[in-house]
Amino acid sequence: MRWLVLLGVWTIYCTFGLVATSLAPLVKLIEQDLAMSHAQMGSVMGAWQLVYIAAALPCGILLDRLGSRWALLLGALCVAASAYGRSCSDSFYGLLAAVALFGIGGPIVSAGAPKVITHWFQGPSRGLAMGIYITGPAVGGVVSLTLTHGWLLPYFEQDWRKILHLWAALAALSGVLWFALASLPGIRPIADERQSSAHTPHGQLLLGLLARPAVRLVLAMAVGVFLISHALTNWLPEMLVHGGMSAVEAGYWSAIPTLIGIIGSLSIPRLAIPARRFRILGLLCGAMLVASVLLQFTAPSLLLPGLILQGIARSTLTTVLVLTLVELPDIGARNAGMASGLFFGAGEIGGMLGPLILGVLYDATHGFALGLAFFTLIAVGLLASVRSLRTLA
Repeated sequence: MRWLVLLGVWTIYCTFGLVATSLAPLVKLIEQDLAMSHAQMGSVMGAWQLVYIAAALPCGILLDRLGSRWALLLGALCVAASAYGRSCSDSFYGLLAAVALFGIGGPIVSAGAPKVITHWFQGPSRGLAMGIYITGPAVGGVVSLTLTHGWLLPYFEQDWRKILHLWAALAALSGVLWFALASLPGIRPIADERQSSAHTPHGQLLLGLLARPAVRLVLAMAVGVFLISHALTNWLPEMLVHGGMSAVEAGYWSAIPTLIGIIGSLSIPRLAIPARRFRILGLLCGAMLVASVLLQFTAPSLLLPGLILQGIARSTLTTVLVLTLVELPDIGARNAGMASGLFFGAGEIGGMLGPLILGVLYDATHGFALGLAFFTLIAVGLLASVRSLRTLA
């Protein structure tokens, strides 16, 4: 039964990744159609993260109150509505509002997934399960990046709106599949479990979490990781085109970090047991640091290793940090919803700023070098934070 649960969570997270990356390969078409600048597109890419920040904690509480069966269905339907709204947009503000809607469904999905896994998996299998479900958005990203220019735009006669219709339909179907699996007799009792706030008020629990230095440091690291990851996820195809590739070539090259990330997600989190977790965190932060330097070059011999390292770090850092957070004393499965909501809410501060900063710096300098140099400094800070976290955890 637990593997059926994992399948349902993975499917929703896959369509989450589809919709989250759906704009990246369509930047030029959308900018031309809606008369938008790079800075405006950067603000659109960061719009859902802004809403996410405000919604993350309430959605984590809603998840604990409503139970994962209904909450994840609601999250999937919000993701589907966001994709459909994007396809109907006829202006910058319409697109901004549609993307912002993703910020309501996103925190339900991203906080709900680790909560469900924490309930159903224990010990080393928990790291494996987290590694498996985190491949969902990676697979969704690969599909979006590789099929958009190579297959879907020619099939739909260059109509980017029809592609978003397709992603909206798949997101809705993933919610239906999850609800059907979670309604099975052997799964429903746990999927419908609601956490009562009678023992500890949510405000008191929140203050208790934030009072812990280890929690605060994990949240700060989440900001840095998400800032780099979201910026590169959204702008990588355009960066590669700027470096001389065609749109089709950029789509395939942009999928390399995601493909590598799938392998990393299946192998690295299961190795991140407490005895070696901080060593792995240090290596992953180091990989992100080196990647931010190598991505400034256009030569394939340097660009390819940069994309590989970016994929390894981007796909697994979040998973290992979440695993570290939920396994801190006094958190566990009972408080995983609020803790995960807090983590992703903090992280999406960076997720909002990353695409916006990179877009603004591009408009100011007509290149991506300054933005990548800024990301290198952030990666240095992440690497330095690992030693402090080892002491505090």
